[in-house]
Amino acid sequence: MSLPPLVEPADDLSIDEVRRYSRHLIIPDVGMDGQKRLKNAKVLAVGAGGLGSPVLMYLAAAGVGTLGIVEFDTVDESNLQRQIIHGQSDVGRSKAESARDSIKEINPYVDVRLHETRLDSENVLEIFADYDLIVDGTDNFATRYLVNDAAVLLNKPYVWGSIYRFDGQVSVFWNEHGPNYRDLYPVPPPPGMVPSCAEGGVLGVLCATIGAIQATEAVKLITGIGETLLGRLMVYDALEMTFRTIKVRKDPEGEPITGLIDYEAFCGVVSDEAQQAAAGSTITVDELKDMMDAGKDFELIDVREPNEYEIVSIPGAKLIPKDEILSGRALSQLPNDKPIVLHCKTGVRSAEALAAVKNAGFKDAVHVQGGVTAWATRIDKALPTY
Repeated sequence: MSLPPLVEPADDLSIDEVRRYSRHLIIPDVGMDGQKRLKNAKVLAVGAGGLGSPVLMYLAAAGVGTLGIVEFDTVDESNLQRQIIHGQSDVGRSKAESARDSIKEINPYVDVRLHETRLDSENVLEIFADYDLIVDGTDNFATRYLVNDAAVLLNKPYVWGSIYRFDGQVSVFWNEHGPNYRDLYPVPPPPGMVPSCAEGGVLGVLCATIGAIQATEAVKLITGIGETLLGRLMVYDALEMTFRTIKVRKDPEGEPITGLIDYEAFCGVVSDEAQQAAAGSTITVDELKDMMDAGKDFELIDVREPNEYEIVSIPGAKLIPKDEILSGRALSQLPNDKPIVLHCKTGVRSAEALAAVKNAGFKDAVHVQGGVTAWATRIDKALPTY
């Protein structure tokens, strides 16, 4: 859908800016007018991770005058496989500060504004209010619905992207001119149904493809050139190297968005059933270690996937993936004559498996809070984390 330019042009470009952006200026569709609009634009990136990295770097290089970054995390070594705005020397640093320094190295003319906080219903409207455009690079459903609803309430467009393993999706949402995220996904998937990138993984270079498309859409919205992805969902398959687009229309039955809600409760990290099962049936890794040292007889079940088990495992753990338990196919492998201890990476999947195991009649079962990640950071620090 063709849209008018999002922002007014700045008064002028300096001689240094003309030299810097010359390859834009000689494109008739962009030209001086488009570059002045980029200079005057204020874009907020939600997240400086896999998608935020290429978005921020390319928008900085393109000459977007003001870039905001919402990011509260620190750089971890596992980020470096895909989050190219950070480097080895940034491990342990604030992601927001690391991203700012990279942006300044790319383009010193960009005004970088940091929001080192977790985005929530209390601060989102105030943070978003100062920006023309939002680019969402988050990896959890609660924040995606929060970003969408805030953008609707403030009548702001935003560019959304999503990645998982080899697949990516991109669209533009602007409730005044077309659909919003809830028209595409009215409700979140059931808790535990869709793994995060931390659980399922992501091909590093996929972030570059999807992030570059997000940055492209941002430039088009700011300058008013081309056909945006508003009303269309682009789906990318890296293995097949295919792109396809799906039309997205406003849902005539959709409930109007009139305010912000509790998004953690709306999306749920784990199901109510899993929370109930875990209540009183959760142990720490220290308690698990004590059970092992005391020689207690129990069955330790790892409910992660085989490729995760190959990376790191708790000694003595038997691998039975969560889906095998939830489907009932693996219940015959569980013992009836001794306690069962379930664990996963962080405790989310094991809580879901625990509910299924208890529903099947295995009452003497618990799960491990923090999973193998907690084991590697508290009990055996020689083990890797991922």
